[in-house]
Amino acid sequence: MKKKIFNIRIVTEVAALVALAGALHLIKIFSFPQGGSITFAAMVPILLLALRRGWQVGIFAGMLFGLIVLVEEPFVVYPTQVVLDYPLAFGALGLAGFFRKLPVLGVAVGVAGRFLSHFVSGVIFFATYAPEGMSAEVYSAIYNGSYLLPELVISAVVIQLLTYSKAMEVYL
Repeated sequence: MKKKIFNIRIVTEVAALVALAGALHLIKIFSFPQGGSITFAAMVPILLLALRRGWQVGIFAGMLFGLIVLVEEPFVVYPTQVVLDYPLAFGALGLAGFFRKLPVLGVAVGVAGRFLSHFVSGVIFFATYAPEGMSAEVYSAIYNGSYLLPELVISAVVIQLLTYSKAMEVYL
């Protein structure tokens, strides 16, 4: 018999944590002009869900969160860019679910997946924003890294604090 991935408890948990992530996403520490911002640990609920329920639930929740972010602050230049910058990028946070025993590594992998999606989008769709003489790849890496690196640090610190406080053991 195949194990059910989604039951009513998990669906409720996904709804609650995606809503929390959406609310935290509105608390900005810094916003960048072409999208992207440093928030008050907005990715943590999705990363926590991935660590608790696994990569499949994490990717699903991340994609929903990406759609919430699209509604909250859309920055759209092309339909394919929307897919790369919202559901795909935020869905990548669910990759943390592969590292349930190493939560901080999971955070790093999830954020790296998000970075990769934004990086590709930046190279393809935002190359015109690069200063003269700078390649699209360098520009995209610097731009996306400038907000995702602080987001990674914030998320890793919060997850680490939850681990040290034994809150993760109770939750996981």
